Amino acid sequence: MMEWLPRLGLDIEEIGPDYVKVEYNPNRPDFSSYAGIARAIQGIIELKLGLPRYKVKRGNVTINVDSSVAGVRPFIVGAVVRGLKLDQDAVKELMDMQEDLHWAIGRNRRKASIGIHNLDKVKPPFSYTTRDASFRFIPLDKNVDMSIKEILEKHEKGREFRHLVENTARYPIIVDRFDQVLSFPPIINGNLTRITEDTRNIFIDVTGPEVTAITHSLNILVTTLADMGGTIESVTLKYPDHTEITPNLEPRRMELKLNHASKLVGLKFSEKEAAHCLQKARLGVKKTGRNRFEIIVPAYRVDVMHEVDLIEDLVIGYGYYRLEPKVPSTMTIGQPHAIEKIAETVRQLMIGFGFNEVVNFILTNEETHYRKMLVEEGEHVKLANPISLEYTMIRESLLPGLMKNLMDNRHESFPQKIFEIFDVVKVDETAETKTRRELHVGGVSSHPTACYTEIKSVTEALLTNLGVTKWRICETSHPSFIPGRVAAIYYEDQEVGKLGEIHPEVLNNFELENPVVAFEINLDGIFGTKT
Repeated sequence: MMEWLPRLGLDIEEIGPDYVKVEYNPNRPDFSSYAGIARAIQGIIELKLGLPRYKVKRGNVTINVDSSVAGVRPFIVGAVVRGLKLDQDAVKELMDMQEDLHWAIGRNRRKASIGIHNLDKVKPPFSYTTRDASFRFIPLDKNVDMSIKEILEKHEKGREFRHLVENTARYPIIVDRFDQVLSFPPIINGNLTRITEDTRNIFIDVTGPEVTAITHSLNILVTTLADMGGTIESVTLKYPDHTEITPNLEPRRMELKLNHASKLVGLKFSEKEAAHCLQKARLGVKKTGRNRFEIIVPAYRVDVMHEVDLIEDLVIGYGYYRLEPKVPSTMTIGQPHAIEKIAETVRQLMIGFGFNEVVNFILTNEETHYRKMLVEEGEHVKLANPISLEYTMIRESLLPGLMKNLMDNRHESFPQKIFEIFDVVKVDETAETKTRRELHVGGVSSHPTACYTEIKSVTEALLTNLGVTKWRICETSHPSFIPGRVAAIYYEDQEVGKLGEIHPEVLNNFELENPVVAFEINLDGIFGTKT
C-alpha cells in the first residue's frame, strides 16, 4: 500500500501497524471510500484491467415529485441497492463517504444533499413534496418528534444548514406511502430509516437545485455500494410533466489523440503500450484510427472532463515513478519570454506614472463582471463545480476586478491609482481549445477631479514609451462609460482597448462616491505578432 497509493495521487499521512492513512484530492470524489480506492489499485497492479461494468436492474420503487418543490429544491434522483452485508466499519465508511460527497460535489449541501435510508423500514411509493414549518417527525439521532421550525432552531444540523432553506414558507420533505418521513433535505434524515449493521437493502435520494451535481453524487454512491457486494436497482421519478429513471450508469465516450499525449508528456507511446496504460487506469479503450482511441469513461469518474484528464490517466497507468529526468544535450541560459519583457516594461512605466500594482484572482463571478459593469452577459468560460458564488467564471476583462479593488478600499485616502497586468480568457470557437488567452493591462484612477483628459494622457504616454507607432484613439460607446467620454484604442485596424470616465450607475453599483477614469489594453493585440 505504501508503494502503490502515492502512484494514484494519494498523499500518505500516517502509517500504523495494520493501516495506512491517506489524503485524496477533491477532484477524485470516487476515492472517498475504501471500495473506490481498491477499484483503482486493482487496475494499477493489473489485477483487473479496463472498464468496470455495473448492471442496473429495473426496480419497482417510485418517487412522486410534487410541483411544490419546484421553487424550493426542484430536482431529485434515487436508487435502490439490495443484498448488502454491513458491519460497523462499513456503516461508518458509508456515513463518512456521504459527508465527503456533501462537501466535494454538493458544496456543503448547497448543490447536492444525500439521504441514505434503510429501505425495509418504509413502504414505497415515496413522495417528494413540501410541508409547512409546523410539520413534525423524529429527526436522526433524536428520540422525540420535532417540528421543522424546532429542527431549524434547535437541532445541530438545522442550525448549521438552515441558511439553505430560509426565506420559504414550505420545506422539502420525502415521505413514504404512510406519510412516514425519510428525509428533510438538505437538513436531516428521519430517525426511522437510520442505517445499522442489520441493514440489507438501501434506498438513496439526492436532491438539489441542478441535475449535474446530484447525478454525479448518486453515480459514485451506487457504484461504490455495488463494489461492496450490493445489487443496483433503478428508481422511477414521476414529475408533473415527465418521467425519469435513475441511476444512469452509461459510460461516456471521449477521443484521445496519442500524438497530442506524447507531445504533452514528452514520451513516445506505442498504441499497444498506451492502450494498456489506459486500461490500468480502469478506462475502456477502443482504437478508432492511427494513433487515435475512443476512451470509455465510467460513470463514477466525474473528474474526467477534457482530453488532458485522459492524458493524466495515461501517465498514471504508465507510472510517474518511471519518468527519469534528463540533462539537456545543449547547455543554454534561460531568459524571459519576449511578452514577459514587454510586461515588465509596462509595469515599470505604470509605476512611474504614479500607479500601484494589484494582483487579482483570474476567477470572478457574473454579478461583478457583467451586471455591475452594465455589460450584457456574453459567452464565457464557466466553472463546472464552483466552490462558492464568488468564483463562478474566468474573467474576460481586468476592469471589473479593479473596480472591486476601489470598492474594497473606499475607506482609504484619495487619490487612488491602481493597475493590473495579467491574463484574461475569452471564448474563441476557432481555437483548438475553444478559448483564447490574452495579456491585458488595465488601470483606474479615482479622486474628486478625475477626468477623461487624465486617463487619455496616461494611455498615450504608455503607448508612446512602449514604442508603439500605429495607434489611434477614436470616439466610441460602451455601457460601462459615460456617453461622449469614452474612446476606443486602435492598433493598425484592430481595436485593442478602451478608455474613459466610468458611468455613474457603475460607480453606484460599486458603492463609490468619487469619479473614476479607466483604461484597458490588450497587449497581445499589439505585440502578439512579435512574440
